[in-house]
Amino acid sequence: MVLGANPRKKHRMTSSRRMHLKSLLLSLAKIAIEKEEAGQVEEKERYMEEHCGQLQTSGLSVADLQELCKKIHSKIDAVDEERYDMESKVTKSTKEIDDLNVKVFDLKGKFKRPPLKRVRMSADAMLRALLGSKHKVSMDLRANLKQVKKEDTEKEKDLRDVGDWRKNIEEKAGMEGRKKMFEGAE
Repeated sequence: MVLGANPRKKHRMTSSRRMHLKSLLLSLAKIAIEKEEAGQVEEKERYMEEHCGQLQTSGLSVADLQELCKKIHSKIDAVDEERYDMESKVTKSTKEIDDLNVKVFDLKGKFKRPPLKRVRMSADAMLRALLGSKHKVSMDLRANLKQVKKEDTEKEKDLRDVGDWRKNIEEKAGMEGRKKMFEGAE
């Protein structure tokens, strides 16, 4: 064991090293994306060559050109129907996936709570945010408070009449004080 080295201390990466690694990763990702896009373009060109071929329009009559246009339009309609069906299948499946994810979270019982920020907002501002700016509602909470008169209860009167506690102790001292206590209890 090396003297002065703490085995529990984690070695942290310096910020310059972290930035260097980050830039390397970004450059690798950029190269990969460019390769993928080039591959997609090549695949599209190959598919078009196989399925479409070259269009020969020279030497055709007007009737033949009209017939060719009708065929192309019918193919376009068929492709659009397929595309629409696939889009609807994809949206349906993504919705099912989202529903299943929600069910999984419900079964686990663990919910991710977003970090909430404390916002200081008055009651008027809250109502304005909820109801919109067209409703002008002012809410003065103190104006709605009920005015309550404090009535004296018998206990409070007795406590006020008792006065000084030392005087009460002296009165209850001896046999006469104890006799008064028992008479008062009955």
